[in-house]
Amino acid sequence: MNGITALLVDVFVIYAAARVSAELFERLHQPAVIGELLAGLVIGPYGLGLLGTVDVGLLQAFHEDLAAAREAQQLVYHLLAELGIVVLLFFVGLEMRVGDVMQVGGHASLVGVLGVLIPLTMGYGLMSVLGYSGIEALFIGTALVATSVGVTARVLRDIGAIATVEARIILGAAVIDDILALMLLSVVTGIASTGSVRPLEIGLIVVQAVGFTVFVALIGVGAIRRFDLHLATLRMENPPLSVALLTMLGLAALAGTVGLAAIIGAFLAGIVFAEARQQPQIHEQTLPIYQFLAPFFFLIAGSQVDWRVFLNVELLGLALGVTVLAILGKLLGGALPVFRLGLRSMAAIGTGMIPRGEVGLIVASLGLSLGAIPEALFSVVVIMSILTTLVTPPVLRALLRER
Repeated sequence: MNGITALLVDVFVIYAAARVSAELFERLHQPAVIGELLAGLVIGPYGLGLLGTVDVGLLQAFHEDLAAAREAQQLVYHLLAELGIVVLLFFVGLEMRVGDVMQVGGHASLVGVLGVLIPLTMGYGLMSVLGYSGIEALFIGTALVATSVGVTARVLRDIGAIATVEARIILGAAVIDDILALMLLSVVTGIASTGSVRPLEIGLIVVQAVGFTVFVALIGVGAIRRFDLHLATLRMENPPLSVALLTMLGLAALAGTVGLAAIIGAFLAGIVFAEARQQPQIHEQTLPIYQFLAPFFFLIAGSQVDWRVFLNVELLGLALGVTVLAILGKLLGGALPVFRLGLRSMAAIGTGMIPRGEVGLIVASLGLSLGAIPEALFSVVVIMSILTTLVTPPVLRALLRER
């Protein structure tokens, strides 16, 4: 089998496994992302070993310094996963308008802010007490921060509760939650890249992350509102989508160049084009790209999990402990600001903020690729993401079924 054919076989195996597992879990009324993660665990190097047919010679034609087959294969997988995660965050931003951030209201704002601070503090504190390094503790704390609101939104739609007060607070808080989490991820990534934890340098990283985010958002949104009508005058094929994808890739590359996570640039590109008059068209045309590339990230993330972690009592205990803190942190962050709405609403809002899903995986994958966390801690985050995503739908249905 020549190199090109072997590469295509690997891509086929990955995508087929992702789609079949997603279909199976959808039929079981579970999030597709869980199926894709577990499929990666099954077919990955720690499972059946169905990946890894790529010929090193093919990749060494592009990277002459690659000497080992494993390194060469990981390059292909990393590229697929990176494209998947970039498109995923662009798509998330594309569904988030600046006006949404300004109109979430007091309750939602408090839920979003506390939903970041409490889990971050809990996660960092636990890992520090257990003797892990500061950067490892920061990555675990950050992985507990952002809510994967897609799971919650689907449950709310399924039970007809999308128009309730609780739903509006959850979805509004998720907007604040995502923005704060990605800015925090920029800071943590910068610290991991520089290897410095000195207050002055951390302060500079914070200023850089906030400055980049605010500058791109304000300038980009202003520019798109002023010039989006001129996109139709361009002679290239499908100008709105072409310019949107160019902006996504350009801002992702720029973010990486200035020391931030590339996904921050992709997310901001999405926010910018969410304000375009052609947003519905761009959204519709980007959806198939997202549906094709995103599963590669989740399956490849799952393939990096060593299933033997489930046999390690110490690591399994750590994973369960982190999961408990992940749940408690969001319950407290979601419930405390809305205590006047009653216990049932407090519980529903807190529960709606629990699932981590793809966001925790993104944080852990970046930490692993930077060498900031070992594979064992990556596996811990994957377990936490799966458990928090599985526990939310049945509990939320029970709390809101009578609404």
